[in-house]
Parts: sequence; C-alpha cells; structure tokens
Amino acid sequence: MARLFGTDGVRGVANRELTPELAFRVGYAAACVLGAGETEAPFFAIGKDTRYSGDLLEAALMAGVMAAGVDVCPLGVIPTPGVAYVTRVSGALAGVMISASHNPMEDNGIKFFGADGFKLFDAVEDKIEAQMDQLDDCERPTGSGVGKVVKKTQGIAEYAAFLRETVRHSFAGLQVAVDAAHGAAYELAARVLRDLGADVKLFAAEPDGVNINVACGSTHPAHIAQRVRECGADVGLAFDGDADRLIAVDERGNIVDGDRVMLICAKDMTQRGALSGQTIVTTIMSNYGFVKAARDLGLELVRTVVGDRYVMEAMREGGYVLGGEQSGHVIFLQYNTTGDGILTALQLLDVVAGSGKKLSELADVMRSYPQVLINVRVQDKTAWQRNGAIVQAIKKVEDKLADEGRVLVRESGTEPVVRVMVEGAVEEEVRRFAEEIAAVVRRELGAEQKATC
Repeated sequence: MARLFGTDGVRGVANRELTPELAFRVGYAAACVLGAGETEAPFFAIGKDTRYSGDLLEAALMAGVMAAGVDVCPLGVIPTPGVAYVTRVSGALAGVMISASHNPMEDNGIKFFGADGFKLFDAVEDKIEAQMDQLDDCERPTGSGVGKVVKKTQGIAEYAAFLRETVRHSFAGLQVAVDAAHGAAYELAARVLRDLGADVKLFAAEPDGVNINVACGSTHPAHIAQRVRECGADVGLAFDGDADRLIAVDERGNIVDGDRVMLICAKDMTQRGALSGQTIVTTIMSNYGFVKAARDLGLELVRTVVGDRYVMEAMREGGYVLGGEQSGHVIFLQYNTTGDGILTALQLLDVVAGSGKKLSELADVMRSYPQVLINVRVQDKTAWQRNGAIVQAIKKVEDKLADEGRVLVRESGTEPVVRVMVEGAVEEEVRRFAEEIAAVVRRELGAEQKATC
C-alpha cells in the first residue's frame, strides 16, 4: 500500500482523492498521536491558502481534531511559514497548513508542523498513518471531553511583526512590484513591505478561490518581469500559492532565482559574520554556475537530494543557517523553521537597501550555465546505475566538460523515468551531450523518450 504522506504532506485532488472524510481521519489520528499524554489544554493551529476547497477541508480536519478531544485555533488565510512560526511561539501542540502550494486550484494538501515549528519526521507521519487504521476501535470523548474552537494567538499579526523585526534597513525609496499569485500572501506581503517604507505596486492579489497560481506567481515569473518593466520598479517579487517560496526579478526584468538569492544573502552574511561555517546547504539541482560562484566567494557547500525537507535536515545536523533550492525555497534558520517567501524577500531587499546597489548588480555574483534536461521512460529506473554502457557514456561527457560543467543522472521519485541533466558553458554542446547520454539510456533499457528539454 502506498504511503499516504508524500514528501510534503498529504496531497490530492480535493473532494476526490483528498476527501473531507480523509481529512477528518487524518485530523483525528494526528490529534491522537501528537496529543498523547498532553493534559493542559492542547490545541492545533490551522491555516489555509485561498483555494475554494480550503474551507471544506478545514472544517473536516478541525472536526477530526476536536473529535479526538483537542482544541483548534483557526488562523484563516496565512502563508505556510506563518503557520510554522505561530505554532512555535504560541505553544500549539501542532500546526497544520491546508494548501497545495504552487499546484492548480483543484489540488489541495494537508501539511503538519510539530510544536517546534519543524515539519514532522517520517516516523511520526508513519505513526499517524498507522493510527488511522485503528480509528474505528477508538473510544471517542464525550461531553466536555471534546475539543472546541479557541483563540490562542493573534496569528497573522504576530507573524507580520516577526517579519518586520528581521530587517535592519529602511526600504524608503525602493519601488517594489509584488505578484502574490492570488494566494496566501495576497494582503500580507504588501502590508509588511509598506510598513518598512517601500513603495509597493501589487499584482495578482484578488483571490476568488479559483485563480490561485493561474499565469502568475513564482512558477510564472514572466508575469512579474513584465510588470516591473511597465511600472519601472527597482525589484519584482513573485510568491507561490502558500508563499513559502520566492522568485525575484531585477529592475530590468531579469530573473533572480533561489540560487542567486542565496549567494547575494550569503555574501552579505559573510561580511557581517553571520553565516555559520561559511556554508550554504543546497540540492543537487542548483546550477553549476552557483557552485563555481560559491567557490570563488570562499564558501562551502553541502549538497542534498531534491526537496526542501532534506535541505532542512542537513542544516539542522550541521548547525547551518542558510539553505534552499533554485526554485525559490530559501531557509533562514536563524529566523524561521521552514522556507519562507516573504522572509526571503525581506532579507534580499535588506541587502539591496544596505548596499545602495541595484539588484542587477548584486545578481552578477554568478553566471547561470545553460542546462538541458531529458526524461527517458524506462522499465527499471534504477538499472542505469548498473549498466556499463550508460556509466561509460556519462563518464565520457564528464571528461569532455572537465571543470566547465557537470552531468546529473537520477531516477524520478514518482515515475518510471530516468532524468538526464547536463550543464555547461555552451548551450549547443550541452544539448548534444544530453541527447548522447539519453540515447544510450534509451537503447540499453529499451525505453521511449518522454520528456522535454
């Protein structure tokens, strides 16, 4: 049986795969597992993004938690990192975010945070899944033993105050264009920026339950790039549906992704003595230009597999404070316990304001190498590692690239697919190398190509 919890909570099409019945059972089981032994008025802090199905799943989830005898504190529409922060500082037993992040509006998800504000370990999620199989045998509390709705925190107001306190410089004189993706940051991001003195032009901030992430937000950066050029802003900021990631653009409309944001902030933190171990934690998907630039700056890199939870694990294990992904999940662990789009935007703008430089100048800290990705559908996605011809083809390309590029071959976590990625200085050469390796994978494993470059 497939594991219910994926790499980022429970996900599915709302009311078809992620049903209210399932949300009830997940809430009940989580309250049983996380509330075991608690006696002093435990409660769950629960937030959501702007999807239609948020109300439906919120009601079902809260009913499940209360049916297990635990109180609930609804936070309303709030970014995912806001839930993590509020959970940690309010004394909540756990935090829950109802969101499918950058996915289409028909999808939704349920993501848990522990009392410390960190995502639950796999072992705890497994306990919740196991508890769900035993719910029919549970004796439910009655009378005053059931949970109730409580107001235990100012929620988004406390989160906003926390965000403002992380900034060292005034943003007065900065013109900032914001794309809120019609999502959880639709009101908060602009308010915090204005409180700090920025002149804000706000876009994609009229959520109707359907338009979240549609042709806007961090997965469609061309939208904010166009708005920056139209209104002459100094910086553009694009969030995703639950505002845990950020993609920025400079005053020319050029994209400043997570790799560049991390380097800009790391350079500033190094100068201030604030970067522990002179180290950034990132994934294997960071651009090769990022790797070279980090070396030139004298920084150490810790690399993980794809997924912000794995970045976080490495940061906690090594005592590092900065990490993230090219996609815009950036973690400032000295401030919050998860990737935080608004916090990342504030740290980036703080560097801009303090330096007196344009973002385009700061973003020149690295050169992005051309990158080509080919997905090859196979019968056995792990077989490439044991195939001599494939291994030899990879080595041949690596030798040709030398120190001016890299090859990354890995299997998909969800499909029978081998992903072939090549980076290098010359795009035509990179494309040819990727196609050469993919052809060998296809020939050796008897598969058909099914992907894009």
